[in-house]
Amino acid sequence: MKSVSKERIVQARKLDLLEYLQCREPDELVSCGNGVYCTRTHDSLKLSHGKWYWWSRGIGGRSALDYLTAVRGLSLPEAVEVVEGVSACPASAVTPKPPPKRQQLLLPKAAPNNQRAVQYLSQRGICRAVLKDCLEKGLIYEEARFHNVVFVGFDEQGVPRSASLRGTGSTKFFRDAPGCDKRYSFFLPARSECPTVHLFEGSIDLLSYATLRYMETGDWRQEHLLSQDGVAPPRKDGSIALPLALRQFLAAHPDTKTLVLHYDNDTPGRTAVAAMQEELSDCYEVLDAPPRYGKDVNDTLRHLLSQQRTDRDVR
Repeated sequence: MKSVSKERIVQARKLDLLEYLQCREPDELVSCGNGVYCTRTHDSLKLSHGKWYWWSRGIGGRSALDYLTAVRGLSLPEAVEVVEGVSACPASAVTPKPPPKRQQLLLPKAAPNNQRAVQYLSQRGICRAVLKDCLEKGLIYEEARFHNVVFVGFDEQGVPRSASLRGTGSTKFFRDAPGCDKRYSFFLPARSECPTVHLFEGSIDLLSYATLRYMETGDWRQEHLLSQDGVAPPRKDGSIALPLALRQFLAAHPDTKTLVLHYDNDTPGRTAVAAMQEELSDCYEVLDAPPRYGKDVNDTLRHLLSQQRTDRDVR
C-alpha cells in the first residue's frame, strides 16, 4: 500500500470540509441557515463552526481528510492526494443551493384569555411561575376555537416555526399546526450560555421538570430544556435516527457537552436511551435520568405534589 509522510498528513488536516466541498463539490452543499450546512447525498451530515457530524452513523470530525476516509471510504494516502489537489483550486464563490421552501406555519387563532389552558396545566401540576413566564414569552397560549393548549417553538431569530396542540378536555387530543417545522420544538433556553441540555419526550414533561427545579431551587433556567416530540424506535442495526429538534439544537449550540435524557419509564423510552448513549457517547456525555415515580416526568411531579399535600394534612 502507498505510504504518506506524517508532514503531508498534518498539512492535509488543515483543510476543513466546508472549504473542500465549496471547491470540489459545490452541488453537495445545502444551506440550512444560521451558518449550518448539510450535504445533498447525506442530509443528516451537518457542517457547522468548522466541524461536521454524520448523525445517522454517529461519526464526525473537523477536516476534509476525516470526511474522505470515514464517509467516502478512501484510504489515507488517497485522501491526502485528493486534499492536496484542492490547493490549486481558486477560492470558491459558489453559493450553496438553498433547501426546498417550507410551508409557512399557520398558528391557531388565540383565545381572548388563557383561562382554560392555565387551568388544565395547573391541574397537571405545572406551577404558576413557569406558566406566567411561558405565557409572557408567547411559548404557550390557548387556542380560540377548541381551547387547546398551543406549545410554540421558535427559531434562533425568535420567529415561530412550530406549534403543537394538546386538548384540555377529557378526550386526548394531539395535533401539529399546518406548516410545523419539527426542527424547532418547544424549548426553554438557559439564562446564559450552558453546555448542558435536558431532553424530554413532550412539552408537559418539560414543564413538569421546570416546575420540579423551581420547587427545589427557585430557578428552572440554569440549563437548556428541549422537548423533542416523542422518541424514534431504533433501526434494525441498533442505531437511532436523532430527533430533528436535537439535531438543530446541537448545530446551533456547538459547545454542548452533556445531554440528560428524561425519557419515559416504558419500553420505547428505555430502548431509546440505550440507543442514544450508544450513538452519541463518543461526542457527548449522555446521562440517563428516568422519572423517579410513574411512567413520565409529569407522573413524578404529581406524585411529589400529592406527597406534600399528605404531609401537610398529617401535620
